[in-house]
Amino acid sequence: MATLKEHYEQNLRPQLQEKFSFTNVMDIPKVEKVVLNMGLGEAVQNPKIVEKAASELTSIAGQKAVVTRAKKSIATFKLREGMPIGARVTLRQERMYDFLSKLVNIALPRVRDFRGISPKGFDGNGNYSMGVTEHLIFPEIDYDKIDKIRGLNITIVTTAKNDEQGRELLSLIGMPFKKK
Repeated sequence: MATLKEHYEQNLRPQLQEKFSFTNVMDIPKVEKVVLNMGLGEAVQNPKIVEKAASELTSIAGQKAVVTRAKKSIATFKLREGMPIGARVTLRQERMYDFLSKLVNIALPRVRDFRGISPKGFDGNGNYSMGVTEHLIFPEIDYDKIDKIRGLNITIVTTAKNDEQGRELLSLIGMPFKKK
């Protein structure tokens, strides 16, 4: 089976060029990067949670997760500047295409009562953000070894000029958007 990158270059690029009548091939939208973010509010009480979440995010992404730290102190949340509060990974090139393929073909169909992802997650510039309530949908996570079910934010950054181009690109890749 061809990889998603080869499928994009051979099949999807010409479709996008024809649909939006691009004269320059550099104008054709493509996926630039995928950012996975796991915010951990409970890490204020127990900093060891961050290490566990970072290792789970590393196994999901196939690339080492970076621990994010608080930029400001917020007394109401007992948060001090520099405390670890989350983990994130930025995927590009081959790992990005591998993750997108895994997300579309394996992870999203495993979501309970799945009826498609919301088409409202676009930001106006063709980038799409979505939230996953359970990180258990990814096959790398072992049910027996997790201590808590965590959520995950996924942002797909594209070179599309507007939401229409971004939506078309992602739907051609295979993102199952809800029908309006």
